[in-house]
Amino acid sequence: MKLTLSSVDDLSARVEEARAEYERQYPGEPEQRRPVHTVSVPADRFTATTAADLGKEALRLLDAHAPSGAVAATAFGIDAALGDTVRERVAAKLARDPVEDLRIDFADGYGVRDDAEEDGHVAAAVEAVAQAYETRSLPYYWGLRVKSFADGGHERAMRTLDGFLTGLAERLGRLPGGFVMTFPRIVSSEHVRIFGDFLGRFEEEIGLPEGLLRYEVQIETPQSVNQLPEILGEAGKRLSVAHFGVRGYTAALGLPPSEQRLDHPACDHARHVMQVALSGTGVRLSDGSANVVPAGEEAKDVHKAWRLHAGLVRYSLLHGFYQGWDEHAAQLPSRYAAVYAYLLNGLDDTVERLRAHRSGQGDGGDDPATVAALTARLRSAVDCGAVDRDTVRELID
Repeated sequence: MKLTLSSVDDLSARVEEARAEYERQYPGEPEQRRPVHTVSVPADRFTATTAADLGKEALRLLDAHAPSGAVAATAFGIDAALGDTVRERVAAKLARDPVEDLRIDFADGYGVRDDAEEDGHVAAAVEAVAQAYETRSLPYYWGLRVKSFADGGHERAMRTLDGFLTGLAERLGRLPGGFVMTFPRIVSSEHVRIFGDFLGRFEEEIGLPEGLLRYEVQIETPQSVNQLPEILGEAGKRLSVAHFGVRGYTAALGLPPSEQRLDHPACDHARHVMQVALSGTGVRLSDGSANVVPAGEEAKDVHKAWRLHAGLVRYSLLHGFYQGWDEHAAQLPSRYAAVYAYLLNGLDDTVERLRAHRSGQGDGGDDPATVAALTARLRSAVDCGAVDRDTVRELID
């Protein structure tokens, strides 16, 4: 080198500072379990047995309308070779762990009520959550969706959260794990800042550790798509997930109800912006809901809805969105069938490549990023029940 080491010391220090700042902003994918869906239930219909009840109804539909692997493959539009395996594992999932993430909805799915009525439903939700926790039937992730600050519901949203969290602390003496809040319909990043300030004040008031209360945002307006970096900056480490709100977003763009669908090209744009803005930040991505339910109880109606819903789930998966919203028991079989088929397709190749990498016998074609992606895919397959943990334990633990 022409320059002495001392003459470039300041440059090296700046490189290290830039690297440290990059690692702060982009810590990488979170290690926590990633659910395949979020199930929304209106607050006035939520009970301690809601998750189990949804599973029972979904299993009834599966047994009635997909009694074999061959019928399941046709009904869900999956590879016939995977029919038996997928059907068996979906049935086991619905019986054991039908809902991975549940949101008690005090927003659009609940509507506007007077304060006394909503306060009553808050108290009922506290008791239902407490009973589910005590019987170990609370889903792995669970929480509340409150009203949007954009629609004048800010005072009600804060009152609902305060009442729920205070009531649960009094009832159980603790906040069960897996709790998360959903903050919907953002039109200004300033609302995100205010919501965070409210959570900070609440933590201080009742003695919770600072930053304990994390939340999700719903990206369902053009303004929120444009302000994603600002939203991330205001939310900071409290932000865990960004959900795409398909119907709110497409309606805001002026699309008619018939075009308010997950696979509309306008939605592709919003999802890609979300991916670019949030990749590597540690914030998970989740797709929106599909307003698809059977028109009746006949097999042809159920199969039609399943094929359509499973196709939309696959569309999300192929675009890198591994989580989405479900709103009806009939969507659970098609959600899990589509996810399981997607994860099982190419499973043998994934396992073989990871084992070769672990043993040092690979051909060197898989770089660290690829290995990390393969491991994450396999871990997701285990977490959701598509693959038995014991068969691949050495590759994911």
